[in-house]
Amino acid sequence: MTNQNKYILALDQGTTSSRAIVFDRQGHILATAQREFEQFFPRAGWVEHDAGEIWSTQSGVAQEAITRAGLRAENIAAIGITNQRETTVVWDRQTGQPISRAIVWQDRRTAELCDRLKAEGKEQTFRAKTGLLLDAYFSGTKVKWILDHVPGARQAAEAGNLAFGTVDSWLIYNLTAGALHITDASNASRTLLYNIHTGDWDDELLSLLDVPRSMLPEVRPSSEVYGETAAGLFGSQIPIAGIAGDQQAATFGQACLSRGMAKNTYGTGCFMLMNTEKEAMPSQNQLLTTVAWQLGGERTYALEGSVFIGGAVVQWLRDGLGIIRRSEEIEALASSVPDTDGVYLVPAFTGLGAPYWDPYARGTMVGLTRGSTAAHIARAALEAVAFQSAELLDAMQKDSGLDLKELRVDGGASRNDLMMQFQADLLGVPVVRPKVTETTALGAAYLAGLAVDFWPGTEAIEQAWEIDQTFEPQMKATERAARLSDWKRAVERSRGWAEADTTAAS
Repeated sequence: MTNQNKYILALDQGTTSSRAIVFDRQGHILATAQREFEQFFPRAGWVEHDAGEIWSTQSGVAQEAITRAGLRAENIAAIGITNQRETTVVWDRQTGQPISRAIVWQDRRTAELCDRLKAEGKEQTFRAKTGLLLDAYFSGTKVKWILDHVPGARQAAEAGNLAFGTVDSWLIYNLTAGALHITDASNASRTLLYNIHTGDWDDELLSLLDVPRSMLPEVRPSSEVYGETAAGLFGSQIPIAGIAGDQQAATFGQACLSRGMAKNTYGTGCFMLMNTEKEAMPSQNQLLTTVAWQLGGERTYALEGSVFIGGAVVQWLRDGLGIIRRSEEIEALASSVPDTDGVYLVPAFTGLGAPYWDPYARGTMVGLTRGSTAAHIARAALEAVAFQSAELLDAMQKDSGLDLKELRVDGGASRNDLMMQFQADLLGVPVVRPKVTETTALGAAYLAGLAVDFWPGTEAIEQAWEIDQTFEPQMKATERAARLSDWKRAVERSRGWAEADTTAAS
């Protein structure tokens, strides 16, 4: 069968669900399958997943998507994988079983360890080598926690019996029946253990976090044929040919392939990346410097701003407060009032990401009156996502010295017209939504397809990108400044809350 009759399968392993999407040569979706999986919150600030359930849901939707497309495994030219980043899995090499639940990127349990390392003057070492801040968000401190708290784990690791991986590594290990223990440069750059300048794991950082090198996956480019799925898994073996962390994959899928182009993904969290090409640009404004992708031996870098709670605030309105039954209802509810009537919601449920990096911040609602309704709260929740993103872009433009011409958007919440218009109003630049908003999966598909010559080159990706709608800014500059000022006042009231609470309790 020729490439002309084949398709690409993207596995999009997210924070709340596992998805699989089959793409054709035009980058259009042929079929999709998706399953949610359980979230565990054993203590305040702790978030965990069952890595076994991640694998079972992801392998299940992969087969389901192929079947829904009316295809068989031999019709798939390659598999591309994209994943929730920083989430940490440690498993036994002999049994292939995780030794604990996966610690999710949102988890804050290692905040005190990060504080201790900062007090010891180690943050600049991590910052210079990894481009990251020393924060509980990243994988390295999570690995150390598992080794220190799971009985027998450290001894097993030192004996070479344990493997660590972010979710991409875990999926590939299972897809290949244990034959491959690999990751790509984009995922490696989120661990606090990888030197983004040398392109390798860093012995000094491994020593500081007491993580044995033997646990680590081999770091590979983001686009190449790594191997094939295990015999019998899908009926016939399929090449695995692309890997990228979800936000880097979305940047690739948005065709932000030139310096200064930026995208924002509205998923569980909110993540804005700006392509800085070959320059690993250090941030003076609390952003991250990260590997966007690696093609061959050449790494492309990006500036990144991370918001921990984006679309997850809508899930909270649905599951926590019960003011909507389905996530899709929020736009109609929020649109039923002309504004928030002075209500501001700061969704710092797991602390604040960029540009604050405050693990002790907690969710806060201010400006409530007797006239406040569920609709005002719903609108404040949507606006909170846009406010957080506006702060990211401001920091990004200061760091890069580049003025953004437009912001490309994707992810589930980008389909919310009310939020996208408010986002354009706050930014003062056009917000552009593409026809295919599943750009995370599309980026993984592109990376895999390039490796097997399904697409001839990146020019084909740029040509395939199509606009669905452009939201032009309409808000006056004076109003924009006033709203952003009030937002920052609300944020200040959320900061340091858990820390203050701990002190009071003692």
